[in-house]
Amino acid sequence: MDDRIDPRVRRMLEAPVVPTVLAMAWPNVLMMVVQSGTGFVEAWFLSRLGTQALAGSALVLPLIMLMQNMSQGAMGGGVSSAIARALGAGRRNEADSLALHAVLIAVALGLGFTLLVLLAGPRLYAFLGGRDRSLAAALAYSNVVFAGIVLMWTMNTLASVVRGTGNMLGPGAVVCGGALLLVPLSPCLIFGIGPLPALGIAGAGAALLAYYGAGTLVLGWYVASGRSSARLRRGALRRERFRSILGVGALATVNSLQTNAMLALSTALVDAYAGTSAVAGYGIAARLEYLVAPLAFGIGAPLVALVGANRGAGQPERARRITAAGGALAFACAGAVGAAAACWPMAWLGLFSSEAAVLRTGTNYLGTVAPFYGFFGMGWALYFASQGARRLKWPLLAGFARLALSVGGGWAVLHFTGSLALFFATAAAAMALYGLVIAAAASSRGGWFPIAAPAHGRD
Repeated sequence: MDDRIDPRVRRMLEAPVVPTVLAMAWPNVLMMVVQSGTGFVEAWFLSRLGTQALAGSALVLPLIMLMQNMSQGAMGGGVSSAIARALGAGRRNEADSLALHAVLIAVALGLGFTLLVLLAGPRLYAFLGGRDRSLAAALAYSNVVFAGIVLMWTMNTLASVVRGTGNMLGPGAVVCGGALLLVPLSPCLIFGIGPLPALGIAGAGAALLAYYGAGTLVLGWYVASGRSSARLRRGALRRERFRSILGVGALATVNSLQTNAMLALSTALVDAYAGTSAVAGYGIAARLEYLVAPLAFGIGAPLVALVGANRGAGQPERARRITAAGGALAFACAGAVGAAAACWPMAWLGLFSSEAAVLRTGTNYLGTVAPFYGFFGMGWALYFASQGARRLKWPLLAGFARLALSVGGGWAVLHFTGSLALFFATAAAAMALYGLVIAAAASSRGGWFPIAAPAHGRD
């Protein structure tokens, strides 16, 4: 092994598999739990504004999570994968160039989504079931968040650059530090304090943008200062660098679209057949799934770097063992969360509402779907490993299967029976199918990890 390789990269290529996965996963899991926790704190504050505000935020939540998943998990995975492969093969200058190209992609996509949502938001939220006060709340929240969504894209992309070098502590420290800003700022802007006016639900959006702006400044300084193995510096733009990122990231966005389209369409179905209170209950319960997803991301993001680096270094068997260890860990952690939620649903739901109809729907959902969270967590973690391996076909097919069964089958169930219980049972079956299909693809020998060592190019 070349002595010039960064110690973090060397650890990804040589250190024992299970301890390495655990060592890289825990700061990322902590980061994602804190990040999700700030969203749940925000939801608690918004619940003080009433059911209509909760319903409005539930309409916007799928779009915000789509941006989060695309920028952090999908396109971010493409960034981490490309940088990890370059560093694993010893191509430091290529990694630097990829960092620049990644930020340019993030800015372009962030500005594009700002324009799209500001123009199409009213029709979209109305299609999803927003009416009167819930629609007004959704627009007040969405217009603020999406006016500055480029900050989310840029911060998450810079974090992905750092993760691609094997450094999970840096992004984790920024997110946890940002929570210290966001948690007190959100209620100040929602309810007003001193000279700060009460902005209502729009204040939650403004606090979120402040958080992403601060994170962008800190991570941008870190990557540009040369402290990262992949440095952000000026250079020539090259088409192959964009292809290296987009070849994984653009495909991976399909997975994010599947997940969030499923939630958005499921929300619309619940609204059409059960009404606003049921939507609020479903939205509260489904937020817990957004805790499982970041947990799986916390484990999966290191897999992108670990698998990518070992693919770049021509070590497919080690990459396979890393994938298996990460999938098992994600199944255990997500399954534990699901079991707890199914056994004690009110410990979660009671934080947000005391309305009987809201609690009834949420309890029904958690009791039926939460026991299957282990399959969802495992599938998500293995999806990230597939990004490092550049093998996204089966995860995407599994996502389409889940979307078809959950939404298509769920619509049929509601149309012919009107039963939310059967609708949630269909969602649970779709979740299990998703995880099992991806696990079967990952465990097949010679599929994701063919035995073919690449040439180790040097700059």
